Amino acid sequence: MSLFEVLARSMDMIGGIASFRLNMHSISGLGDPAAYWEGQVALESDVAQLRGGDLDALSALLTRYQNRLYRYLLRLVREPSEAEDLFQQTWLRVAEKIRQFDPRRNFEAWLFTLARNLAIDHLRRIRPESLDQPAADAAGESAAARLPSRERPAIEGILARERAGRLGAALELLPMVQREVLTLRFEEEMKLEEIAEVLDAPLSTVKTRLRRALERLRETLETQYPGENWQ
Repeated sequence: MSLFEVLARSMDMIGGIASFRLNMHSISGLGDPAAYWEGQVALESDVAQLRGGDLDALSALLTRYQNRLYRYLLRLVREPSEAEDLFQQTWLRVAEKIRQFDPRRNFEAWLFTLARNLAIDHLRRIRPESLDQPAADAAGESAAARLPSRERPAIEGILARERAGRLGAALELLPMVQREVLTLRFEEEMKLEEIAEVLDAPLSTVKTRLRRALERLRETLETQYPGENWQ
């Protein structure tokens, strides 16, 4: 399978999940430790195979990260077509630079760093003002809130989706730097140290951004939905 066939298949899969939703949730820990470590071993194996030129390994990595990476890019650029283009560019960049990747590094942080750099360059070129300004209008459900979520009981799922929709809409109102840190922490479930690596920022800066982003998100929610508890 060629690189372009791998990417084409991935975009077909992304196009087919537009009707689902994402529950924005807090960090839940590692879950089953055995499953976690099995996943880490599989990830390291796929990375090693890709470094050796095996494009089947690229397909496996793409499948592992496609929803998360696309969602992250969509949070940054807020335009599905642009996020799709950047998604493909990111994997082309992965294929181009994988032999330069240091296996001692965190692959996930490296991958999201590549994606972030491409997104920032894109925004600086196309919409430089969007790097600092919140969205003018975030009414309704954002596109990033329509990706797959864990199954829940019907009533619980309806309530969770309603709350997640409000969170997603409020998140869209924040400046890019605050959307980004909240997305990496609570949607992508990255550790603070991993976020610092992705952002190429000191850990103290990440903590400050996260605290301010949470404060602003809470203020936005309390303004839009008075009477609800958003603590």
